[in-house]
Amino acid sequence: MNNPENLEFAILTKKYGETIAVDSINLKIPAGTYCCFLGPSGCGKTSTLRMIAGHEEISGGDILLGSNIINDLSPAKRGTAMMFQNYALFPHLSCLDNVAFALKMRGIKKKERYDKSLEILKLVQMENYSDRYPNQLSGGQQQRVALARALITNPSILLLDEPLSALDPFLRIKMRSELKTLQKKLGISFIHVTHSQDEAMALADMIVVMNNGKIEQVGNPYEVFNKPKNEFIANFVGGHNVLSKNNKPYSIRMDHIEVNFDKSNKNTYPMKVSEIEFQGQIIKITGITDTFGKLSVSLSDDIFLQNKFDINDEIFISWNKVKENSLEL
Repeated sequence: MNNPENLEFAILTKKYGETIAVDSINLKIPAGTYCCFLGPSGCGKTSTLRMIAGHEEISGGDILLGSNIINDLSPAKRGTAMMFQNYALFPHLSCLDNVAFALKMRGIKKKERYDKSLEILKLVQMENYSDRYPNQLSGGQQQRVALARALITNPSILLLDEPLSALDPFLRIKMRSELKTLQKKLGISFIHVTHSQDEAMALADMIVVMNNGKIEQVGNPYEVFNKPKNEFIANFVGGHNVLSKNNKPYSIRMDHIEVNFDKSNKNTYPMKVSEIEFQGQIIKITGITDTFGKLSVSLSDDIFLQNKFDINDEIFISWNKVKENSLEL
C-alpha cells in the first residue's frame, strides 16, 4: 500500500443546479483512520465520497490528500480507490482477471499482474476462488473480490459506498469484522458511507454525521452516542429521548431510565405503557407521561420478566439528572 496520508476538506461544496448537496464543509481525517460518514438519504455523504474519488466535479473549495490539492486530478491519479455499492465486477472475467484488470490497463505483464493479484486475493481469503466467475460466488465472496480489485492499485485511501447494504444481516456482521481487521492490517484510511448507525458504531474510529449537506458532529462512536450535539443527532443515532427543561433541550438515554413499581416513591414519574417491543436481549417500553409526553425505556429481558407488565399498565420511571445531556438549539 501507499503511505497513509491525511485527507482534508476546505469549504468543500457540491451543487446540482440550484440545489446544494454539500454545503461548504471543513474536515480533517487523520491518516490510518476508519471514518464513517453517517446520515439519512440525501444528506450529502455519497456526493462527498464521489468528490473524493473524482467521480463528481467539485463546485467549490478544495480536497487535499497530504499536502496536495487533488481537485483536478483524474480518479486514477488521486491515490484513492473506490468500492462500489453493487461491487461492479465484470461478469465475463474470473476473480483473478477482475482483480488484475487495473494492472492490465497499465500495461503490466501477465505474470507480474497475476502474481500481484493472487497476493491481494490471499489478503482477503479468496485465493482458492481465483478461477471462479462472479455468478459462482456468494454475496460476501463477491464483496471480497471487489475489495481486492480496489486494493490492487495500492491506494492511500479506500472509499466504500454502502458496502454492506446488499448483504443479509448475519453476513453483514461477519463482513463488518473483516473490514475492520483489514483496515488495521493495511494501516490506510477507509472512508465508509452508511445510513446504518450500528454499522458506523461498530466500525469507525471517527464518525462524521451529516444532514442537509452540512456536518452536524464529528467524534468517536462513544462521543457521538453518549453526547449527541443536537436533537437531530440524538434522534438519528437512536437510543435517546429528547426532552426540554426551561425551554432548553436535553437528551437522556433510554437505558439510563429506571423503572420503579413503588407508587409511594415521590421521585418517580408515572407512565402509561403504550408499546412493548421485544429486541432480543432488551425490551423497549414506550409510554405516555403527564410531565414529558411520550418516552421510551429499554430494559433487560431479565428485569422485564421479573416485573412483567402489559400495555395500558402504569409504571413509574426516574433517572439520575447527571445522565442528562444538554443539546444545542
